Amino acid sequence: MYLYQFAMKKIPFGQTPDTELFCATKTHIDAMNVLLFSINSGEAFCKITGEVGSGKTMLCRLLIRKLENNRNIAYIPNPNLSVKSLHYALAKELGLKIKVDSREDQISQSIQARLIKLNKNRGPVVLIIDEAQILSDAALEALRLFTNIETEQQKLLQIVLFAQPELDKKLKQKHLRQLKQRISFSCQIKSLSAFQVAEYIRYRLSKVCQGDPISISNICAWLVHYFSRGTPRLINTLCHKALMLAYPKNKKQITVTNIIKAAFDTEGVNRFLVKHLKLTITVILLSISTTTFAFLGGA
Repeated sequence: MYLYQFAMKKIPFGQTPDTELFCATKTHIDAMNVLLFSINSGEAFCKITGEVGSGKTMLCRLLIRKLENNRNIAYIPNPNLSVKSLHYALAKELGLKIKVDSREDQISQSIQARLIKLNKNRGPVVLIIDEAQILSDAALEALRLFTNIETEQQKLLQIVLFAQPELDKKLKQKHLRQLKQRISFSCQIKSLSAFQVAEYIRYRLSKVCQGDPISISNICAWLVHYFSRGTPRLINTLCHKALMLAYPKNKKQITVTNIIKAAFDTEGVNRFLVKHLKLTITVILLSISTTTFAFLGGA
């Protein structure tokens, strides 16, 4: 592996979200600000949407880290559950022991009593649901009913939904309009710009390299942006493979060849330039020539 070769403390572009390597891009900071404002304002629902690989789970873990010392948190990472199973999952997260043969109304009463007790010490419980787009319509309605549990001053349960854009389509259904109206704050995570991709790559390299970080040119960063369409998960995949390709060369530099070879071997990337390799090389050479000409002309 390239860690020893490049004097790295850890893999900089792994697929598992690592909050220590979080790069504070504008779109992710905007989403986090929406989350914190919504929760601190006591709102019942907040929704964060983004395409596959856009960084939702990273935000989810960051939110948990920010809240865990002051609030009680319930976390459901896979909500592909029936209504009763959703009740069980929430009850378990709240530390309740529920009998298998308990009725839904009994579970709801136990949850309500637990929420009242927890609220006295640390305020409303924050329920965080990842992959919320797979919730059934019945489960979404059950969540809405959970938010009816409240005191005269505040809700006893606040719900944060992390989801793919399919959730927005689902919420347009007429029978879910009551839930949609309760979502006071929402934010969509956007793909990263070419500048942000370069910033993202260099930030992560600087965080893990113990000596001078590996260099990556603007052209290479632009290629990563093009192939990945600014999606963090694909950026990680391309850069990880590029580092593996750079390892045998014994140079602390990611090259254009490394990026193109990585793109050839990666599913889900923008394939146009991969299929038209000659055009890719021509565009790169023209970019280099134009840049050099402008520099010499300026000199």
